[in-house]
Amino acid sequence: MLSTASLAETAALVGDPARANMLVALMDGRALTATELARVAGVTPQTASGHLTQLTEAGFLVMERQGRHRYHRLASPAIAGMLESIMAVAGSLGEDGPRKKRAVVVGPRDKALRHLRTCYDHLAGQVAVAMADRLVELGFIDFSADGGVLTEEGASLLRNLGVDLDSAAARPSRRRGQVFCRPCMDWSERRSHIAGSVGAAICSACFSQSWIRRIDGTRAVAITPAGQTALSSALGSGVLG
Repeated sequence: MLSTASLAETAALVGDPARANMLVALMDGRALTATELARVAGVTPQTASGHLTQLTEAGFLVMERQGRHRYHRLASPAIAGMLESIMAVAGSLGEDGPRKKRAVVVGPRDKALRHLRTCYDHLAGQVAVAMADRLVELGFIDFSADGGVLTEEGASLLRNLGVDLDSAAARPSRRRGQVFCRPCMDWSERRSHIAGSVGAAICSACFSQSWIRRIDGTRAVAITPAGQTALSSALGSGVLG
């Protein structure tokens, strides 16, 4: 049973600025070295090592060895979902809540993140929310508070887009805390995008077919001309913003 002590301990782990920066850096689903995470957090390698040990022991991260290198990544989609939810709450408090902040003019990088980004293993941002809205509008996905259901017509559309739903259906047995299809509250749009194994499979298909590409140094991704053609044809040009 969850205790207030364990809740406070979890909040404290995320609440440290250096650890928070590390966790956010890992939200794109990739694994990073301690040196890379130290740079992101703005701390020394020794300090970063201590933070990484704490996060690993708490079950937030897992460490993988490859030759002489050690790579760190988020332990599960559940951790990514928790972080995304915290971002949504933090953003709400900053803009509309009791600690209202002065309006900030965002730069190009911030606009790119809001347009389309990775959220652990799936897509988020304006385009991802628009894709979810379109699939719901067409009756291809049904979202509820308990999760999401992909209809036969929706499955057919996604398969025609090259989405490997057979592998997606097998993912929950291999990865902790992941369901087949579920809505995920988008921290910048405050509406749902598609998560779960289906969301991960859509993201993977877009990358593998070069419909999207990563923007260096950020979680933002850009849509390629091939992606614009494929996604507009399947879902309508309106989803691309």
